[in-house]
Amino acid sequence: MDILLQQIINGFVQGSVYAMVALGYTMVYGILGLINFAHGEVVMIGAMVAMSVIQLLISSGLPPLLILLISLIISIMVCMALGYSIERIAYRPLRKAPRLAPLITAIGVSIVLQNLAMIFWGRAYHAFPSLLPNNSHMLSGAIITEVQILIVLVALGMMGSLLLLMHRTRLGRAMRAVAENPSAAILMGVNINGVIAITFMLGSALAAVAGMMVSANYGIVHYYMGSILGLKAFTAAVLGGIGNMRGAMVGGLLLGLIESLGAGYIGDLSGGFLGSHYQDVFAFFVLISVLVFRPSGLLGERVAERA
Repeated sequence: MDILLQQIINGFVQGSVYAMVALGYTMVYGILGLINFAHGEVVMIGAMVAMSVIQLLISSGLPPLLILLISLIISIMVCMALGYSIERIAYRPLRKAPRLAPLITAIGVSIVLQNLAMIFWGRAYHAFPSLLPNNSHMLSGAIITEVQILIVLVALGMMGSLLLLMHRTRLGRAMRAVAENPSAAILMGVNINGVIAITFMLGSALAAVAGMMVSANYGIVHYYMGSILGLKAFTAAVLGGIGNMRGAMVGGLLLGLIESLGAGYIGDLSGGFLGSHYQDVFAFFVLISVLVFRPSGLLGERVAERA
């Protein structure tokens, strides 16, 4: 039971990160019907920028919490600017092109961002500075750290805030109107280009926070970290129902649990033949299974019909 509870805790922490990144995928897909495969690299850029800012400020004498807050704000601003630039330069000119064109462009943008990160920060793994105390607490035999608790609380808070934004604000209504019927939204005075740009920027802001979360949890940052994380978050979005925001949240948490439990018990299930480093197999096995048996996801794909 101790091992089970420990794996559940680890799964919720990792699933919180997946859910944050999956929301970026599902928001863009819900409005444009586009899979932004460069989103994982936005997570990586956010983590890299936060690390660089912390390294610059760590000797300034500022309180650690203030340094963390400044690095988070700068990381969010950089990622939002990056998300806007990606939409404006790479995707907007292809909005009426065949579906294959923006897909190839997304992969190209992902490769470009990886190489730019490699040029600026190098190929090496970087240690993410630890600013906050990370004491461990026992919970019925399992261990949870203060950073992990903070990750889960911040993720839940941001996901709840995003739902409120979507359903209780004018901007949220505009985003849902564009997703439902762009032509009607234009007639009602909605600036479609502005709404789509804001959608990319919101998703990128979540990606920046997720980048800091995963870096603080594991303590390392590298230029390739967004690739696998982005694919797993995309798997989470498909699992919950692509285009469905609640589905992305549920899918992220569920995928984190599946992956963590699989890593904890794969050795016993395989008679010692496979180790915990095969945990990535579970994410892609889930993706294949969902696409085969329930393509619309657990909570159903939510894509508005366009006139």
